Amino acid sequence: MEPDRAAVAAVLDQVRAGGRTALTAPEGKRIADAYGIATPAEGLAADVDEAVALADRIGGEVVLKVVSPDILHKSEAGGVVTGLRTAAQVRAAFHRICENARAYAPQARIEGIQVQQMLPPGQEVIVGAVTDPTFGKVVAFGLGGVLVEVIRDVTFRLAPVTADEALAMLDSVKAAEVLRGVRGAPPVDRWALAEQLRRVSRLVSDFPEIAEVDLNPVIATPEGAVAADIRVILDDHQPPPRPRFTREEILASMDRLMKPRSVAVIGASNEDGKIGNSVMKNLVNGGFAGDILPVNPKADDILGRKAYRSVLDVPGEVDVAVFAIPARLVARALREVGRKGIPNAVLIPSGFAETGEQALQDEVTAIAREYGIRLLGPNIYGYYSTWQDLCATFCTPYDVKGGVALTSQSGGIGMAILGFARTTGTGVSAIVGLGNKSDLDEDDLLTYFGEDPHTECVAMHLEDLKDGRAFVAAARATVPKKPVVVLKAGRTSAGARAAGSHTGALAGDDKVYDDILRQAGVIRAPGLRDMLEYARALPVLPTPKGDNVVIITGAGGSGVLLSDACADNGLDLMEIPPDLDAAFRAFIPPFGAAGNPIDITGGEPPATYEATIRLGLEDPRIHALVLGYWHTIVTPPMVFAEVTARVVAQARAKGIEKPVVASLAGDTEVEAAAAYLFDHGVVAYPYTTEAPVAALGAKYRWARAAGLLPTPSAH
Repeated sequence: MEPDRAAVAAVLDQVRAGGRTALTAPEGKRIADAYGIATPAEGLAADVDEAVALADRIGGEVVLKVVSPDILHKSEAGGVVTGLRTAAQVRAAFHRICENARAYAPQARIEGIQVQQMLPPGQEVIVGAVTDPTFGKVVAFGLGGVLVEVIRDVTFRLAPVTADEALAMLDSVKAAEVLRGVRGAPPVDRWALAEQLRRVSRLVSDFPEIAEVDLNPVIATPEGAVAADIRVILDDHQPPPRPRFTREEILASMDRLMKPRSVAVIGASNEDGKIGNSVMKNLVNGGFAGDILPVNPKADDILGRKAYRSVLDVPGEVDVAVFAIPARLVARALREVGRKGIPNAVLIPSGFAETGEQALQDEVTAIAREYGIRLLGPNIYGYYSTWQDLCATFCTPYDVKGGVALTSQSGGIGMAILGFARTTGTGVSAIVGLGNKSDLDEDDLLTYFGEDPHTECVAMHLEDLKDGRAFVAAARATVPKKPVVVLKAGRTSAGARAAGSHTGALAGDDKVYDDILRQAGVIRAPGLRDMLEYARALPVLPTPKGDNVVIITGAGGSGVLLSDACADNGLDLMEIPPDLDAAFRAFIPPFGAAGNPIDITGGEPPATYEATIRLGLEDPRIHALVLGYWHTIVTPPMVFAEVTARVVAQARAKGIEKPVVASLAGDTEVEAAAAYLFDHGVVAYPYTTEAPVAALGAKYRWARAAGLLPTPSAH
């Protein structure tokens, strides 16, 4: 059915006219009816006789509920009585509810008693929507009814959701199996439940002033899904619109930032230890081929280059102005940058919003908007664009070119990124600091890196998102082309805030982030090291073409741990067919074990590793290999590494591209062997069974999000 928006608007106008933010149950019923949200038969009784008459007309068992704009949580007030059959029961319940309500809230306005059809037994669930400060309207689904805040088995998606997304939500809660029927119980009507979700999501999308919606409980049965109670909360205080840029505008600006022909350094200095001196040295020594233009009114030349008193004195066009001056001087210099027509400003200085100087940051942001300047920062370490030999930072230089783009909101995390890249030899396309994000943020960078031919994987540390929906849009455009890894800091729940509904109380920041980042196809890393390892490994691993994972190990103990890691990462261990089982058994000793894991035992020579790995690569039914190596004198670590790398290279020469990861257990020699394997296209780690499988799991998650592998069907 097409929703009746006019009917909803009339109800909301009536509520606002009364100075209220919470709808009564009858008002909620009118909104539900307008959007086809299934609710039981009901009516509003002004007195006890009317309640008896309504109960008789509805027939069967009924529920009585207090109707008051001043009592949101009816059960807490003793304002709900269920299972009423006779007129005498209805009369007694009516009087009891009125007495309870007056005792609970003596000043409450009681508009009447709602008489509602008693729903049949079924699975209690919650369907709702809430306004998230980062992502806007999100829809929620969870199991548990009145216990949902205790169980907290709930999932969120951006509203509005499609029918397919709504059905997927039903499978995203931990107790999803309950909906399919357990212990002889019949399955619920999944389509009816999904429709409740879809209609609620459309309602809050159509009416932004609706802050929260609660259908709790929804009684799901094989015959349908009906909301026993509906609660609607309004909030007319909409956040101010954020300045938006088109994709073309973002790409044009970012292209000049990341591939500049000329860079001005405002606050350039000859004095060692000054930020302006470090930036100049990094630009010069890093080999940047464009013009490096120092700006300092007190110097004639800096590092052998002509210095200018003002950026206005610089001849020709300038693509980027890097600021290395105190915060209090930035606004004036930024106006000169605007008058010069420079499109990008990189604000390294601190002393803005992060120290309480929000007004100063707002002033700088307003100047940038006035002149059409895009700001990176403030409070950042600068940025690296390695393919341009550009090191616009006061930190240590880095010039190993590669396919990983890394960003961070924190300077400390940025330096950890740099150290990791240097230690592991990870080639990067860019390292960018975002700091306070007064303007440029993750969605701008993601839009650019999604199109950048040098970038194969994007990894981002973030503490918050200014515009969650813009980030999701950028991620959805990027993920089909390359993986996006996110480390979201701050996993503690904000759900303890005051909320007018169960859904609002459930909407803790991290759970919403977790579900919506997954909805966008982003790979969420649990920690900093994980983010960096994913970023390093994902470009190395070929994309799997199917779900069948096989473990080949030289140690039974490693095989068990690797199996556990596969289960933890959602990977499917292949059920080995008889012919393949026989083929593996031909290479392993009688006391070894085929099946999956395939245990070749620790005493086997390099030839056994070579034969079994080659079989795993060449059989088309196997889609990915997990190798478990155990250090022995018979097959030393580097021998294992060289054999494995050679077999993988031979397979790739034949056009066989499969992801191979390896766990190496042994003495310190396994460290060099793992590094050798990584350099030759096998993601390998010493002393851990979890890390290589986690990297493989991340590759599988990306392949599914990118549409390159089907999502496993629910069982």
